[in-house]
Amino acid sequence: MDELQRSLLQRNRLRLVTQLQVSDLWDLLLQKGLFSQDMIEDIRRAGTRRDQARQLVIDLQTRGSLAFPLFVECLEETGQTELAELLREGCRKQKLDPIHIRPIEMLMPAPKHDMMSKKELPYQSASTQLRETQRIKEAKGAGDVIEGNNRKNSDKVYILEADPCGFCLIINNVIFEEHTDLSPRNGSNIDCQKLRNRFTAFHFEVLIRENLTGKEIHKELQTLAAMDHSQLDCCVVVILSHGCETRHSQLPGGVYGTDGISVPVERVVTYFDGQHCPTLRGKPKLFFIQACGGSGRDRGFQMDSAAPDISDQSATVQSDATPFGTHAGGQDQPDAVASLPTPSDVLVSYSTFPGFVSWRDHNIGTWYVETLDLVLAENADSEDLQTLLVMVSHAVASKGAYKQIPGYFNFLRKRFFFNTT
Repeated sequence: MDELQRSLLQRNRLRLVTQLQVSDLWDLLLQKGLFSQDMIEDIRRAGTRRDQARQLVIDLQTRGSLAFPLFVECLEETGQTELAELLREGCRKQKLDPIHIRPIEMLMPAPKHDMMSKKELPYQSASTQLRETQRIKEAKGAGDVIEGNNRKNSDKVYILEADPCGFCLIINNVIFEEHTDLSPRNGSNIDCQKLRNRFTAFHFEVLIRENLTGKEIHKELQTLAAMDHSQLDCCVVVILSHGCETRHSQLPGGVYGTDGISVPVERVVTYFDGQHCPTLRGKPKLFFIQACGGSGRDRGFQMDSAAPDISDQSATVQSDATPFGTHAGGQDQPDAVASLPTPSDVLVSYSTFPGFVSWRDHNIGTWYVETLDLVLAENADSEDLQTLLVMVSHAVASKGAYKQIPGYFNFLRKRFFFNTT
């Protein structure tokens, strides 16, 4: 979905939330492939009709280039013609409005594609648009230019040509020793499987390690850092565990081993710096941390209707945090507040903003991983990692009665695109 279409949905959100009859749409949304059954069930759990409509509009913005015209088709086919025409006319007007362009210096000529037919027919049928999209992709070729972003320019973009691209280590801690008072992280195996499949599709060699003590986490990280990465282009580390607040001079927070021993995130990253892992020098190192950020529960602020009471939330939704200094069963511990230097070629993505909780559902996994996987599936072929993470933050921040906002610290020197070919 392009920015004009997202902007149009956001500007008309109040009317959509007020008038949209979501119950009429579910079958068509499923039939047209806009959402899976699990995604629809997740939206329906948002609460009242208005809450479901609001969540549908939010999630729609992450569903790829065909989402907008398909949604308009669904509105027309369910008799919601006024809303369909509202979006159709708004899109038409936006395309007719004059665009003021400031000249910029172009370092490289961008390839030209004949997109006239697509611009003239923004609401052509999904099958026609899909054929057009496929034709353009075939014309570009694998790894070529997407939306003017040249992935072959090594001065601007990290080049990922090795196969496998690199190692992806996923540490998944679910069951903790009884003396720790840390509850089982039900739903984490769902996260682990999603990420295994996603990074395998991105040409990574995925390594799964489960239920590691603090010492074993250190050992696995040291083992991975000691490997020869000279023929590889990237390295990814994912940690799914309870979180804790730690004293730190660099990256915030820590993650618990199953024995209750914490491992600081800054130590996790240090294993892969230029001194400790020379074969990864100058190569992107990505860290995804699914753990809590604190004890605060953010209800957000009112936009166009009141947020639902927390009692409306599914009983399967849990916080991934507890107040610092306590060990309440069933919840995680808080992470720390950030203070960072500037490491090179590193990006660390956190599931929540420091000081607030991270939410997990028994049946679908964590909000963060669920949304990350969805955004990567729909947009990784056309967007760089920083844009993808902004999309994740926007989508997760809009879920539920209580709020959660993922964040990241980006010290990459270039743009990063996953290899989706």
